[in-house]
Amino acid sequence: MKKTITLILICLFAIKVKAQEQIMVNAYNRQATSLNGYWKYIVDPYENGFYNYRYEPFENQDNPGNGAYFTNAKRTNKSDLIEYDFDKMDSLKVPGDWNSQKENLFYYEGTIWYKKSFNYTKSNDNNRVFLYFGASNYETDIYFNGTKLGKHIGGFTPFQFEVTKLLKDQNFLIVKVDNERKKDGVPTLNTDWWNYGGLTREVKLVETSSTYIADYHIYLSNQDNRIIKGAIILDGKDKSNQEITIAIPELGVEKEFKTDNNGKSEFEINVKDIQFWSPTSPKLYDVILSSGSDKITDQIGFRTIRTQGADILLNGESIFLKGISIHEESPINGGRCNSKEDAQKLLEYAQSLGCNFVRLAHYPHNEHMVRLADQMGILVWEENPVYWTISWENEETYSNAQHQISEIIDRDKNRASVIIWSMANETPISDARNNFLTKLTTFTRAKDPTRLISAALELHSYEDIPNSRTIQDPFVDKVDILSFNQYIGWYDGGIEKCKKIKWIVKQNKPVFVSEFGAGAKYGLHGEKDERWTEEYQEYLYEETLKMLDQIDQLRGMSPWILVDFKSPRRVLAEIQDNYNRKGLISENGEKKKAFYVLKNYYDSNN
Repeated sequence: MKKTITLILICLFAIKVKAQEQIMVNAYNRQATSLNGYWKYIVDPYENGFYNYRYEPFENQDNPGNGAYFTNAKRTNKSDLIEYDFDKMDSLKVPGDWNSQKENLFYYEGTIWYKKSFNYTKSNDNNRVFLYFGASNYETDIYFNGTKLGKHIGGFTPFQFEVTKLLKDQNFLIVKVDNERKKDGVPTLNTDWWNYGGLTREVKLVETSSTYIADYHIYLSNQDNRIIKGAIILDGKDKSNQEITIAIPELGVEKEFKTDNNGKSEFEINVKDIQFWSPTSPKLYDVILSSGSDKITDQIGFRTIRTQGADILLNGESIFLKGISIHEESPINGGRCNSKEDAQKLLEYAQSLGCNFVRLAHYPHNEHMVRLADQMGILVWEENPVYWTISWENEETYSNAQHQISEIIDRDKNRASVIIWSMANETPISDARNNFLTKLTTFTRAKDPTRLISAALELHSYEDIPNSRTIQDPFVDKVDILSFNQYIGWYDGGIEKCKKIKWIVKQNKPVFVSEFGAGAKYGLHGEKDERWTEEYQEYLYEETLKMLDQIDQLRGMSPWILVDFKSPRRVLAEIQDNYNRKGLISENGEKKKAFYVLKNYYDSNN
C-alpha cells in the first residue's frame, strides 16, 4: 500500500511541473503533419484519471508513473487490473469543443482525457519535431508516449513542446483538458459567453531543421516609413554566428545578416517604392527567411500606426475605425470557431456592414481571423481575457494574464491588421486593479512597442452635472486610445435618455466606443419602445449614433455585437434561450433592422 501511495503522489506532483515551451512563430505556414480528426475520450468529472492505476512495484517500472493515470495502459496478463480502455470509448472531433458535439456534454465543465495514436517517421534523422496546439480550453496536461511534456494554462493561445527524443514509429498522445472556471483564472468565474471545453483549435506535428528560425518580428518603422526593421532568432546548437538571409522579391530586397551568441540578429533595411498596407489597399509581400536548411515564407504587410492628439494615424493619415465586436462562435456549425471558413464568413459579415475594423472580444481568436484580416484589409483589436473581476492581488493570476498576452503577441506581431492590444474589459477601479493593468501595459509595450494600447473601460458621471458622462479612470493615462463601453437605452435608462446626455472628455486622445447595443430577437416586431423587438434595437442604434456624434474626439466604435452568441447567463425563454441577443445578425445569419442603421452610418462616413 505504501508503494502505491508513493506512486500516486509522484503523479500528483508531476501535475505542477511545467516543461519549457518553445516559441515557434509562423507554425501556420510551416509544413506539418495534422493530428486533427477523431480522438478517443474519457469524461472524468472526479479526476479519476490520476488514480485509476494498475498495481506494479515502483522499482520494476522502466517509466515511473506509467499506468498510474490514463496513459493508454494495456493488460499484459489476465491478472492486471486496468479500469479503462481508450480504444473502446466514443470519439470527439479535433479541433472542436465537446459542448456542441455531444448533447450530454452541452453544459459540462470539468476534465476530459483525449487519446490519439499515430505513426510518424522523420524526413531527416537530424531534424527536430514539435507538437503544436492552436489552443485548448482551459488547463491542459500533455503526455507523449507515456512521458509528461508539461502543462499549459489559458484557453485561447497557442503552445508547443519538442518531442524529438520521445518520437517513435508508433506513438500515442494523451491530453487532459479541464475547462473548469476558477476564481484566480484569466478569465475568472463570471463571464458572459459559453465556456467551450476541449481541443478547440488544430493539433499538429511540425518538423524543423536541427537549428531553425524560432522567432521573428518584421515591421515598418513608425519613425521612418522608408525603413523596415526587425529581429530574427534561431534556436539550436548551431545558433551562434550563423548567416540569415531575408528576401522580399517584390521590393528587390535580399540581405544577409549574422546572429549573435544568443542566436539573434537585429536589422534595418532601407526600401523605396513600398506600397503601404491599408483597408483600401491590403498589400502583402512575400517575406522569405532562410538559415542553413531552414526556410520559411510569411505574408507581411507594412504600415505605421500611431496617435496624435485626438487622431489615429494609419500611414500618417487620420482614420475613423468603423468597427463591430465579434465573439468566436461558428456562424456555420455553432460552437467554437476553428475553421478558415468560419473566420471568413464572420469577416465577410463585417465587411457587408461597412466595417474597416473588428474588435475580437473578449479573448484571442483563432489565427485564421487575423490572417484573413490581413488579406481582406480589416483592422483588428485583440483582447487579453482580463474580464470583469479578476483576482487583482493574486501574483499567479497576474502571471497568467501576462503569459497569455505574451503568447498572442508572439503569434500575431507580424500581422499588419492588428493595431491594438487591449488589456482588459469592464474592470472596476481599485488600486490593485490599477497596479495590475499598469504592470501588464508596461510588459506589453516592452514586448511590442509597434502597436497601440487600450482597454474597454466604464463611464462615470462628471461631478454634479445631470446626465453627464465622462471617463474618470486613472488607467486612461496609460492607454493610447480612450475606449469605453456604454449601454444608455438598455441597461442605463430608456432610449429617450440618449437625447439628454452631455459628454465631457478632458483628455486629448482619440475616443473609441468599444460597446453599445440592445437585445432583439430576429423576427420579433412591435413598437419602438418595446424591448426585444427589432424596432427597439433599431431605434436605439439611431439615437445612440446621434448621441455619440456629439463627442469631438470620436474616432471609431465597435457596437455589441455582430452575431447572436450563446451565453448561459441569458435564460429568458422564447427570447434568449441561452443566447445573448444583441447581435445585428441572428445565429442563423438573418440580418436585423439595426444592421442597416449601422451600415448606413458607416457608408456615410467615408
